[in-house]
Amino acid sequence: MKARSASMSMAVDSNDLQSALAEKGLAISISPEKGRCLIAKRSFTRGEIVLLQDPYVSVLDSASVNKRCDVCFRLCTNLKRCSVCKTTWYCGGTCQRNGWRLHQHECKAITSLKEEKQQTPTPSLQLMLRLLIKRKLQNAGFSCNAHTICDSELRPMGTGLYPVISIINHSCFPNAVLLFEGRQAVVRAVEPIREGSELTVSYIEIAASTASRKKSLKEQYFFDCKCLRCLKVDTPDGLHEDAILEGFRCSSDHCEGFLLHDPDDAQSLVCQLCGCGRNEEETKKQARKVDKLGKEASKLLSSGNYSEARSLYEQIQQLQTQLWHPYSVILLRTGDTLLKICMELYDWKQALKYCRLTIPAYERAYPTCHPMMGLQYYACGKLEWFLENTLEALNFFEKAAKILTVTHGRNSEFLTQLFDRIQEAHAEAAHLRPRYDDNED
Repeated sequence: MKARSASMSMAVDSNDLQSALAEKGLAISISPEKGRCLIAKRSFTRGEIVLLQDPYVSVLDSASVNKRCDVCFRLCTNLKRCSVCKTTWYCGGTCQRNGWRLHQHECKAITSLKEEKQQTPTPSLQLMLRLLIKRKLQNAGFSCNAHTICDSELRPMGTGLYPVISIINHSCFPNAVLLFEGRQAVVRAVEPIREGSELTVSYIEIAASTASRKKSLKEQYFFDCKCLRCLKVDTPDGLHEDAILEGFRCSSDHCEGFLLHDPDDAQSLVCQLCGCGRNEEETKKQARKVDKLGKEASKLLSSGNYSEARSLYEQIQQLQTQLWHPYSVILLRTGDTLLKICMELYDWKQALKYCRLTIPAYERAYPTCHPMMGLQYYACGKLEWFLENTLEALNFFEKAAKILTVTHGRNSEFLTQLFDRIQEAHAEAAHLRPRYDDNED
């Protein structure tokens, strides 16, 4: 298995690429609608590494450039800066030597830009510069999408070009997930993949209605998605899903039904559970007012005014609760924002409250085995643990581990830390249980 998950190097010749992929149980196929596709030539189990690839070129984003090594992308508190251009940082001599073949050329360009224009290249410009240098050095020609490189908690830290990974097509219900270990791309199966099946990942945030997903894909990637999830848009299941994800709530406070257009009244929405009606135009008018407040709150948040932003987001959440379905992604995002604000303000109890509130919406919006779901369970567990709610923390940690073992890999550093927390929580729970038993007696 180790040989199959070896890192995929850049293969320019198509025959060499097909041969390299064949060793990993993969092959490239051409579809009239999609173009190139990556096909499984053997079965893959859930959690199994399907493909690894180092970037052809990569660059850190502005927020990470002086916190992470430019070559391995690892966080480091003792970085060493290039003494010439003074813009590139390394964790040590090994990475600096490994990066020198490329950096010796860009270093001259960066230094000239700083001297002549008093400017430092943006990450996008530096990525293009590295691509041009490497293509010239290797006399290589290819095209591929740029991928945002994220850490284990899906926080962006840079951008890279991965020619083989770019062959993988999109699905709104993918059978694989693309994550990163340092700057290395790792594709793992999140569903059992049968021989002959196409390998797919998600290019966008999939916690959204069909219309929103299609809009994002059209604007960012210029294609119409025809995955199974998108094709069921006009079916009862598809209408139900979209009405919950981005639809208005029933006008009855105690009903969790979803609304669809009333066939007898074009201006009304009717609850499919209790039959209560709601005027669509009036509801949309209220939603636009709330959106306006959201823009004001976002400005406060961007300026670091957390207390005022929190107050306004709390008002927004109350108004949204009257408008949107309880499990809508609109409420989910507001809850997530309030969670982050409370953590910035060190208000752990309120942070836990908002984290708990988002869980049911996460469970409706994401597939069972999705990294976002696992990370939200993990966040809830850490807050429960910090507030000394041991049994609740253990429950969330174990839920997180079940998902993240598949998406991140059992042997990853991230999972090692989670398993350490679980072990510690089990020990604490065993210590607490005799007390609970005594209280019951």
